Amino acid sequence: MVARIFRPARNAMQSGVAKTKHWVLEFEPERPRSIDPLMGYTTSTDMHSQIRLSFETKEEAVAYAEREGIPYQVFEPHDPARKKIAYSDNFAFRRVGQWTH
Repeated sequence: MVARIFRPARNAMQSGVAKTKHWVLEFEPERPRSIDPLMGYTTSTDMHSQIRLSFETKEEAVAYAEREGIPYQVFEPHDPARKKIAYSDNFAFRRVGQWTH
């Protein structure tokens, strides 16, 4: 029963960084999922896979895992490197290539 502590990435439908500032503690699956032969649903007998805890900081999540005796792994986030550009850079003389269609 190993837990993962990570900061979730934004989804594909999201352009901002909302709901990505908190840290999440999830348990790794212990058993594989199976397919229900009658209905075709994907089922699991692993009850820990339903637990997802949110924390404000990484330190809070680590402290909780240590206090409860849960082995854990911390995955650091990969923040994108953003460069600041201005609208006027589209029309600069140093621009390489055409800016028209």
